[in-house]
Amino acid sequence: MHVALNGWFWDQPHTGSGQIIRRLLPQLRKIAPEVRLTLVLPPRIMPGEDRPPGVEVIRVGRSLADGLGTRAGKVWFEQRGFPAAVRRCGADIAHVPYWGPPLSSPARLITSILDLAPVRIPEYGRGLPNRLYNALVTAGAGGSAHTLTLSQTAKAEIVEHLGLAPETITPVYLGVDEHFHPRIGAERDEAVRRKYDLPDRFVLAIGGFDRRKQFNELLLAYTYVVQGEGDTVPLVMAGREPKWGTPVFPDMRRYAQQLDLADVVRWIGYVDEEDKPSLYRLASVFAFPSGYEGFGLPPLEAMASGTPVVAWEIDVNQEILGDAAYLVKNARGLAGAILALLEQETFRQSMINQGLAQATRYSWRKTAQETLAVYEQVMRL
Repeated sequence: MHVALNGWFWDQPHTGSGQIIRRLLPQLRKIAPEVRLTLVLPPRIMPGEDRPPGVEVIRVGRSLADGLGTRAGKVWFEQRGFPAAVRRCGADIAHVPYWGPPLSSPARLITSILDLAPVRIPEYGRGLPNRLYNALVTAGAGGSAHTLTLSQTAKAEIVEHLGLAPETITPVYLGVDEHFHPRIGAERDEAVRRKYDLPDRFVLAIGGFDRRKQFNELLLAYTYVVQGEGDTVPLVMAGREPKWGTPVFPDMRRYAQQLDLADVVRWIGYVDEEDKPSLYRLASVFAFPSGYEGFGLPPLEAMASGTPVVAWEIDVNQEILGDAAYLVKNARGLAGAILALLEQETFRQSMINQGLAQATRYSWRKTAQETLAVYEQVMRL
């Protein structure tokens, strides 16, 4: 069996799609060395030292579309460059590990749909280019031999909104990297604390700042936290900041100022991947107020690092996190949960222990095994 994978997000490990392909390929290589794997990269990515061992790499050449902007280049790569590379290398399966499948594939096509945010959240689909792209990838998904997704919750949405047959969709949970651990690597913690100028106690939030992440709810909750803790436990917001003040990215910095939180919220920007385990370990509480996810990996990474988690009560969090996270429905509940975990040590330790146990259920090896099973199933079609 020969599998070619679309590597558009290879150089974006901070994204869900980038993380999936970077974790999946090495694990597939370990559990199924007999399977031939080819990573197809767009022209902007030069294979470097991070190329996965034992995996062939094809870099697609440049096209006229590359001069028309990132969106045009991405569509050309998905619809022309990647399928041509699949044909050229003679792969049996073409796997696109995000929602960007070609309309026509020379090999059996598998598409990963992580979530349906582009069609479920109105702000994501505004404008003619977005509507056209959503129509294109929806049509492509319908032509896939099989669809992978991240949860039972996401599968139900795909069936409802895209009309795909349930038997052609398989949920495969993501894994928690072994680097996220309460003790392994802890010798770096103080260096990371200095690097990002972190206080002794803080509440951490990390991720994108788009509307669905609901960081506005977290900021509002922190007005109540400050009433109980003063400015002794800052809120640390980690992640690359976008261009604020758009329909997708409401201005969270301005909102923090309006709530009189400028002195208690710290924006530390992009966090290097190798620093994330320490960042989780150093945090007193991890807050995940996102109102829409296909899976939601950061809470599990925090749990695996020994940090208690507060998250929004949505179906996928109930499915993935269960009772190991303190689930809330509004800003007041979020504030109460944060205060409880900061002040009630017995409760805090109980949540830490539950979180550690929950995180052990998710491994990238298991992700690779279940993905491989889908490959084998598709090969029998």
